[in-house]
Amino acid sequence: MGIFGKVLVVDIIKKGGSIMKNVGIFVLCLTLIVGFYGMAMAKTLKIGTLSPLTGPYAQDGTDILQGVKTAVAVYGNLKGYDKVEVVPGDSACDGGKATMAANKLINSGVNVVIGAYCSSATEPAQIPIMDAGIVQITPASTNERLTAKGYKYFFRMPPRDDVQAWSTVQFLENKMKAKTLALIDDKQTYTAGLTHNITKFAKEKNKVKIVAHEYITPGDSDFTAVLTKLKRINPDVIYMGVYQPEGSKMIQQARKLGMKSAFVSEDAVYHPKFLEVAGPAAEGVYLTFAQAPDTPERSQFIKTYKEMWKAKAVGSYAYYAGIIGIVSI
Repeated sequence: MGIFGKVLVVDIIKKGGSIMKNVGIFVLCLTLIVGFYGMAMAKTLKIGTLSPLTGPYAQDGTDILQGVKTAVAVYGNLKGYDKVEVVPGDSACDGGKATMAANKLINSGVNVVIGAYCSSATEPAQIPIMDAGIVQITPASTNERLTAKGYKYFFRMPPRDDVQAWSTVQFLENKMKAKTLALIDDKQTYTAGLTHNITKFAKEKNKVKIVAHEYITPGDSDFTAVLTKLKRINPDVIYMGVYQPEGSKMIQQARKLGMKSAFVSEDAVYHPKFLEVAGPAAEGVYLTFAQAPDTPERSQFIKTYKEMWKAKAVGSYAYYAGIIGIVSI
């Protein structure tokens, strides 16, 4: 476990294997595939990014864009290329906009695409990118379907929804000793995938009983009705299957209501902005996340990122996006 400000972060342990071993295999395979693009010895290497630069999730999307730009600054010139150009695309976490942005990146001649962020945007954007034969790496999208379609140029860095959900249930059962659980999600591909898998794994041993499953709308800011309903039920744990903007407001409102339940959330809430917006209300919230390895390269990346963008903290999506995109090429 690691500490993220005053929020306890639970590292994801992959069922039956090592995440880091798989990451190593991933980088090796990706290096071989993307290497074929380098054989063309183009003068300018174009790296496309696909992430929400507008809308409620723009902070995470900006992390991805700035992460790639930082990686370019850290690693400098690449052999065979006179210049490395980062071409941004705005997915807005919307399937239609993501597809249009993906087509623009393809037409601009990008060699690789880093993104998208929301699974609901990554899935439709896969189609034109894969048809174009361009390597796509998502540093954030976790829905199982994304890597179950046989796309040979598509890769992802984070564990899938089922892995994160399994780890969550293990933590609820073995560490928190929870007996009752209420779920909240916003019906998006990512969040619904997590709550679906949590329900599935919770039923395997029946140690944790699902007593409620409530839904919110993305972009909502008032969750009083849902929280008041759950306060009456008073489950041991409430799982917030949401993104950071909703998560920050939800936990503030829960504290104002004096709710006694413990709160658990996931990697879409694991962002410095969560602490900044939620403030003291964030204390005691548990978050699941695949923690990045502690290496000298990561330390240098973080140092450069903070200097370039005047940032106090670095969102992990920035690290994944930048480091893998550049090192693999």
